[in-house]
Amino acid sequence: MKKISYVGCLVVLLSAGVANAAYDADKFQGEIREGLDLIGARATINDVPDVAPGELGREVYEIVDAADTYGMQVFVPTSMYVRMGGGLNLGFATDKAAFMGQEYESSGSYSTQIGLGWNLSSYVRTEIDFQESTFKFSDLNDMQATYQTVGGTLYFDFARRYVQTGDVTRRRTFVPFMGLGVGVGMYEFEGANGADGVVIAAPRATLGFNIMFSDLIGLDIAYQYQMMIGNGFGWGVRAGGVDNISNIMASLRVNF
Repeated sequence: MKKISYVGCLVVLLSAGVANAAYDADKFQGEIREGLDLIGARATINDVPDVAPGELGREVYEIVDAADTYGMQVFVPTSMYVRMGGGLNLGFATDKAAFMGQEYESSGSYSTQIGLGWNLSSYVRTEIDFQESTFKFSDLNDMQATYQTVGGTLYFDFARRYVQTGDVTRRRTFVPFMGLGVGVGMYEFEGANGADGVVIAAPRATLGFNIMFSDLIGLDIAYQYQMMIGNGFGWGVRAGGVDNISNIMASLRVNF
C-alpha cells in the first residue's frame, strides 16, 4: 500500500508541475501579445496608457521612449543625393582675359551647377556634375564667354557624417570636406577671334563645408578651383593656353 501511495503522490506532483509550467508559458505569451498590441495602438492613438499592464510591455516602452527622453536624433544613412546651386566668380583669383593686347579682369561672372552623388562610406562620396559658367569682363560690356563642362569629383569628409553609439545612429550637423576631380567640355568667347573649343578642367579642386538642416536637406558652401586647359582665355589668343578660374559655390544637397 505504501508503494501505491508513493506512486500516487508522484503522479499528482508531476501533473501539478506540468500544469503550472503551461500556465506560466501562457501568461508570458499573453504579456508579449499585450505589449505588442499596445505598441501598435500607441503609434496611432494618443490617449493609450503609457505603461502596458505586462512587465514585458513596460520594458519595451522604456526602450522606445529612450531616444525622446535623452534628446537623441536617430539617423538612417542614405546612399545617394542630388545637388543644385550656383556661385560667383572671384575676379581677383581668376586669370585675366586678353583682348587686342590688353588684359581685362572677370567681373559679374557666375556659374550654375547640378550634380548626382553616391555616399560610398561615412567619409567618402563621389559625384558627377554639369556646370555652366558665364564670364563677363570689366570695360568690355558687349563681350562675354560661356563654359559648359561635365565632371567627376571624389569627395572626402573630414568628419563622419553619422556617428553610431550602440544601436543609435546620430547625424552630424556640420561636416567640412574637400574634393578632387576633373571636367571636360566646350567653351566659347563670343565675338570675332574669340577663343573657343574643347576645354579640360584638370585638376578641379574643392574645399568647403556642409550644414544639414534635417536628415535629408543641407547646404554646401565651397571654394572651387579649376585649371582650364584649352585654347587660351580671351580674343585673338594663342592656342593651347592654361588658365586658372576660382569660384565660390553654394548649393542645396538633398539626400535620398
